[in-house]
Amino acid sequence: MSDLRSNDPGKTIVVTGVGVVSPYGVGLDCLQEGMLAGRCCLAPTKDGYAGFVGTTAAVCGLPLSTNRADSRYSRSDRMAMGAARDAVRNFDCESAALRESGVLMASTVAGLSEIDPRIAEDPAAWYRRGGLARAASYPAAHVADAVGEHLGIRGPRCAISAACASSAMAIALAANMLLDGAATMMLAGGSDALCPFTLSGFSSLQALDPEPCRPFDQHRKGLNLGEGAAVLVLETLAAALARKAGVLAVLRGWAMTNDAFHSTAPQTQGNGLADCMHLCMEMAEVSGDEIGYVNAHGTGTPLNDVAESNAYETVFRERHRPIPVSSTKSYFGHCLGAAGALESAITIVALRCGALLPTLRLTDPIESPSVEWLRGELRREALPLAMSVSAGFGGSNTALIFGSGGFGDGEFGGGRS
Repeated sequence: MSDLRSNDPGKTIVVTGVGVVSPYGVGLDCLQEGMLAGRCCLAPTKDGYAGFVGTTAAVCGLPLSTNRADSRYSRSDRMAMGAARDAVRNFDCESAALRESGVLMASTVAGLSEIDPRIAEDPAAWYRRGGLARAASYPAAHVADAVGEHLGIRGPRCAISAACASSAMAIALAANMLLDGAATMMLAGGSDALCPFTLSGFSSLQALDPEPCRPFDQHRKGLNLGEGAAVLVLETLAAALARKAGVLAVLRGWAMTNDAFHSTAPQTQGNGLADCMHLCMEMAEVSGDEIGYVNAHGTGTPLNDVAESNAYETVFRERHRPIPVSSTKSYFGHCLGAAGALESAITIVALRCGALLPTLRLTDPIESPSVEWLRGELRREALPLAMSVSAGFGGSNTALIFGSGGFGDGEFGGGRS
């Protein structure tokens, strides 16, 4: 425990559960199996989205059926509820630890996925036919409400929507809430469904690749959209030890910055993202040489990937060997508000399995002397520390550093209560 913050279990944030709903299925085990096998979930979109022809990755069916089969829960809500249930599956649902926990969930789409594009023809008629109940799910906060209601959680309930860094920010803010004493346990993550409005929006920005994306490749053309949800159970090490919970990972550091540059474009040199990574490493009290792997934001767009690679050059230039970096969006696309939480789950998989996950379809990488672009075959290597990086429209940046657990034999899912 000498490497933990201030050697104080009350100030050390740990992950004791991870729940996932992804294109691979329900559970972190499904995600781990699919990614370690190098299986790509991106496929041509057929008839699901009117007027859109492209490549996406969808969750195949929803994992959760509620007793209240009403229309006020959106697809984003239901994926979030499924991921949260998966994260705490080993809990007694009546336990005080769960009941008094808090919820901090991110979403950018929320209930907009429930709006039929044909609403424009006659909005009043559409709502009369049952659309009005769906309107309750439109606010981003409804995802957090759905999780809290489903699990009967009475602690603080918060929402965040800060574009594609949203759920990474949710994890960072939840960690701050734990240190501030606002709760003894937090469920933090994000959920976003595929939606005609986001597909058309990214299409209008000319940001989509009609083929499976190629992050960090010289010939990249854009991103693909996916959907999913992930929820992390966070608590202090002291609380986890008190209830004999297995620790999956330690959240060693976190930081948030903003480029203050442009509403959609990243700052070319990646200065804001570089500052974010530096601050995160300072909080974790680690050097660049101690980071074994970076799970990149890596969207595959021309602007993002250059700015991000420049940021890595700034942060890891003094490292004794190039930093291993990959984009796991090449497996199932960009899940928007859920991306940071899903990629945090993937980073924990990488730590637990000692796996350096390659970027798929990366054949001609951007030149970056300080970066080892992971490609080709999966590589096995012990990883004491790994970083997950997220960025979003409006210049939002978040970095999270995870370390191996080692305080128990925790399974994927909630610890014992």
